[in-house]
Amino acid sequence: MNDLFVKLGVTAALATGLNKAGITAPTEIQTAVIPLALAGKDIAGQSATGTGKTLAYLLPLFQRVDAAKREMQAIILAPTHELAIQIHRQAEILALESGVAVRSAPVIGQVNIARQIERLKDKPHIIVGSSGRILELIQKRKISAQTIRTIVIDEADKLLDDNNWASVKAVVKTTLKDRQLMLFSATITPAALERARELAPAVQAVQAQGPGKVPADITHLYMVTEQRDKMELLRKLLASLKTERALVFINSSDAIEMTVTKLNYHGLNAAGIYGGSVKADRRKALEDFRTGKVRLLVASDLAARGLDIPGVTCVFNLEMPEDPQVYLHRVGRTGRAGQSGLALSLVTRSEAERVTRFAKALRIDIQAKEMFRGHIVDSRPRTAARTSKPARPAPRAKPKTKKEEPAR
Repeated sequence: MNDLFVKLGVTAALATGLNKAGITAPTEIQTAVIPLALAGKDIAGQSATGTGKTLAYLLPLFQRVDAAKREMQAIILAPTHELAIQIHRQAEILALESGVAVRSAPVIGQVNIARQIERLKDKPHIIVGSSGRILELIQKRKISAQTIRTIVIDEADKLLDDNNWASVKAVVKTTLKDRQLMLFSATITPAALERARELAPAVQAVQAQGPGKVPADITHLYMVTEQRDKMELLRKLLASLKTERALVFINSSDAIEMTVTKLNYHGLNAAGIYGGSVKADRRKALEDFRTGKVRLLVASDLAARGLDIPGVTCVFNLEMPEDPQVYLHRVGRTGRAGQSGLALSLVTRSEAERVTRFAKALRIDIQAKEMFRGHIVDSRPRTAARTSKPARPAPRAKPKTKKEEPAR
């Protein structure tokens, strides 16, 4: 039995299941959240990526569910299809390893709604999915909102923004007032917390590892290069690092397909995930990446939200984000669960200014490097100086010439 989890109030069956899965000690966010969640408190939990937030709410959720009842008792809202499926899979694993008969079902948009309605006839205890599709099914009376006892909002900073707030609020308002509300994210802004308190006035803010702290096991590097040379530099880096599985981030979802095409042209074996792609294509890309058939997975920030893929040793920023918190979310895909990771940004001279700004905002060291004869080496002074405009060369002295005589 896993005594450390039992001391937090986790049942012996769940603790044994965790032990089977190789999880022997609770993380900081789990230690802080689980007792409060078991007591039915409304919670806004903030912790860095890869620190076990999913289990922090799944464990108490499993205990609050009455598995003997064939009724829907909890909703977990997620901003992307991939994250919803990932949460659903973790719930399935927890149920299998622990022997606790809690059933979950994914309910996401851009999927045949008739099939989802058919699946909901089995009355899963936990529903995981997008706020839009879940609201639609509540309005069609296919999800019984009156039996929902807990709502979890994962990646709350995204789901409580202006684009998603209306549908999330509508889902919460369909449930009874005494239901429990739990929110989680690596970064919870004051605006998001204010909206959370509109839904649950007594919500308790819980922080672990400080606000938006980058995991200590990640090494941060950057290299300055021309935009046209980024692909070639990436090829050299992969050869030097012998990276087997890496994420490649760009800023625009619209450019993912083109980026994948370029990477494959250079023999880098890549696939992409983005919001507008066909569901089957996204699933195949993720599965190929997980199994090692694909070496690089190209994603935008939205598509990669909440992704937890074991074995990602490196994150490449092929384009730098505009915001340091976005950088935090990106690099958090590696260096998870105590493993070491590498975040390497390929920047143009105009992008290099952000490196200094991000390092200061996140209180991390981002080292300047360059490639030399196939190896990553410390950047020479001339390269490090590229973060500012290059100094103009001193004008050459004109050679002295014989004074010409005036024309007659």
